[in-house]
Amino acid sequence: MNNGPTRKHTALPKAQILIEALPWLTRHNGKTVVVKFGGNAMIDEELKAAFAQDIVFLHHAGLKPVVVHGGGPQISAALDRHGIVSEFKAGLRVTTEDAMDVVRMVLAGQVQRELVGLLNQHGPLAVGLTGEDAHTITATKHQPEIDGELVDIGRVGEITEIDTGAIEALLADGRIPVVSSIARSQDDGHVYNVNADTAAAALAAALGAETLMVLTDVEGLYEDWPHSDEVISRLTASELEKLLPELASGMVPKMEGCLHAVRNGVTTARVIDGRVQHSILLEIFTDEGIGTMVVPDEEEGDAV
Repeated sequence: MNNGPTRKHTALPKAQILIEALPWLTRHNGKTVVVKFGGNAMIDEELKAAFAQDIVFLHHAGLKPVVVHGGGPQISAALDRHGIVSEFKAGLRVTTEDAMDVVRMVLAGQVQRELVGLLNQHGPLAVGLTGEDAHTITATKHQPEIDGELVDIGRVGEITEIDTGAIEALLADGRIPVVSSIARSQDDGHVYNVNADTAAAALAAALGAETLMVLTDVEGLYEDWPHSDEVISRLTASELEKLLPELASGMVPKMEGCLHAVRNGVTTARVIDGRVQHSILLEIFTDEGIGTMVVPDEEEGDAV
């Protein structure tokens, strides 16, 4: 008879943890969350499994997660196998016609399939699509400016239009959309490779998402890198805009994406450390957010 109260006692911390999540569950219920999956979380088996658990947890907790992914390391490995040299200009992969075939094959046929499979271990939830499907993402050719001149980097796209119809239909059906960052062409019948951070931000804005979350391989945006590893936990759109010219090239599309999102109706955009297991749950359901959160200017001083 005596072991009853003891059992209850040992389970109590679990109950307290669940209760701590209650205000966040209430706040986020029914809201759309766009999560950009990338970096180490995409390569490490344990982190991949934890990511899938987090996304399914969000779904069962009443949120509407949408996953957007790229696949840089996997694309580079596949191009090597096909004897195609990986070249980058202005931080973007030069994508020839041959390379584009490989990019499409890796993103839609390998990375997306694996992620859909991991999510669907938990039930008939995930459905994969690319930006080509139902005109979800439309793009034109992107030509970056290097030293004052426009440079041709092949089939790299600049997003011109988002059609959220297919994603919204999947969300209404209780599914988890998994979107590969490939776009249909607006003008020439081809497809484009688009930056996955940019695609996630554009989708978050078009969907009117509550939150954009970008997984990275750093703890967040550093205060004064490399002199300090203090992470800025929160900043406004204007504060971020001032910092953009000083950022490391890998962080630029992520932070530009966050800026675009909060300037276009998304309530918060966050860069979080994908190397930490369950970082998504820690960020959404606890007081101790673990990354950098960007908020719109007018919300300065408001509780978020």
